[in-house]
Amino acid sequence: MAMLLVMVVILIGIGGANGLRMDYYITSCPFAESIVKNTVNKALQNEPTLAAALLRMHFHDCFVEGCDGSILIDSTRDNTAEKDSPANLSLRGFEVIDDAKEQLEEQCPGIVSCADVVAMAARDAIFWAGGPIYDIPKGRKDGRRSKIEDTINLPSPSFNTSQLINAFGQRGFTTADMVALSGAHTLGVARCSFFKGRLSNQDPTLDPDFAKELSKTCDQVLYSTTATRAIVNGYAINLARFFLDFQQAMLKMGRLDVKEGPKGEVRKNCRKIN
Repeated sequence: MAMLLVMVVILIGIGGANGLRMDYYITSCPFAESIVKNTVNKALQNEPTLAAALLRMHFHDCFVEGCDGSILIDSTRDNTAEKDSPANLSLRGFEVIDDAKEQLEEQCPGIVSCADVVAMAARDAIFWAGGPIYDIPKGRKDGRRSKIEDTINLPSPSFNTSQLINAFGQRGFTTADMVALSGAHTLGVARCSFFKGRLSNQDPTLDPDFAKELSKTCDQVLYSTTATRAIVNGYAINLARFFLDFQQAMLKMGRLDVKEGPKGEVRKNCRKIN
């Protein structure tokens, strides 16, 4: 079974869309993977909750303008960037990306994109937190656009199941992909502000005991809807299946609107365009 999972991931990741490759940095920056992994592991040893933060950063990057590191860009006097959107103000872990990027620039200047660092950091955080180990193709370029208005494309925490299915479907994800990616919330905790309305208004779909304990999950909507309940139950009883589907969904997400060639760049500083 383990060998099958490895082979599936390899077959999904090698080559494929967007010209990304597993061995993209094998000659140009052979220690890129280990530099990112060691930086992430060191950061998580000091602050374990950053595992969820790094995964969330990757998601928020890819769903706006594609996986191009645009979430990392700081606002300027002339432009309010994505990271200053209300939807992104709670994002954390930017210093981890900065640390890894600084080391990469010392080892192989101008080679490893910030977008790839974000993707690799999310993968390494997942494994550190007890999730599946898998490889990802590299070769993303950094985008030159980061605007607050683009964050309207992010799924809202208040979306119901139909809205979530539609939002993810527009980006090529199946309902199972959406449920699998939502399972990433098990790495962290949800802010009460995202679901307190359902508690105070006595949402009839919410179990009373569950509500009284102020549960830390806001994905209960996926269980209360027939369109996704069976998928949730399936993942609950079959961890291997969840891991496999989660890997596939993450690989698919990591290819969203990837910039190539002149459409992107490799930033020297992840916080600003070259």
